[in-house]
Amino acid sequence: MSEEEILKGLHESVLDMDKDKATEYAQKALDEGVKPLDAIMDGLLSGMSEVGKLFDAGDYFVPEVLMASEALYAGLDVLKPHINKADLELKGQVVIGVAEGDVHDIGKNLVKMMFDVAGLDIVDLGKDVPLEKFVEESLKTDSDIIAISAMMTSTMLGIPKVVEMAREKAPNAKIICGGAPITEETAADFGADGFAPKATDAVDEALKMIEELKKEIRKKE
Repeated sequence: MSEEEILKGLHESVLDMDKDKATEYAQKALDEGVKPLDAIMDGLLSGMSEVGKLFDAGDYFVPEVLMASEALYAGLDVLKPHINKADLELKGQVVIGVAEGDVHDIGKNLVKMMFDVAGLDIVDLGKDVPLEKFVEESLKTDSDIIAISAMMTSTMLGIPKVVEMAREKAPNAKIICGGAPITEETAADFGADGFAPKATDAVDEALKMIEELKKEIRKKE
């Protein structure tokens, strides 16, 4: 079986909410020499990302999302012990949450899963998070990144307030935002350092920011 077929099988196992299929294809990935991290990111998590889109479109509901998550974790249980330790080396600390007044956390949970697999250390504040808590937790944990999700035009207006507080109290933290009503232009207007239109983009953006932070620190040394 080709790598492409295995990744497709992993992707579909999550979409189909099929734990047995996820376990089977995860084992096939190991047997056929597919890198475990690729199997997770390009198979299981890409499937979960599509589940998130189906949920947003009203085609999937909470029970389906929960069952898809169970399939994802069944595959993860097989693959994660075989990931190269260097790939799992801690890359940075992230505080993540959904802005105050907003309880839509499916997207945030997808991003959290992807951050976890990518080796980022995560503090999950949950949903409907008081704006000042993002900065307080960032200071407490000395986090590199504050990640804020907002799914409504009313709640996304909390993002520039977090940016303002962070610039004053935690100037070294980078801020990334995402959510249905947010565009790249909106994020720039809010003063955020980064924007992720999709859950899968959030990991690349976060790792890029952490690399920038490291460069800035090296310049100061």
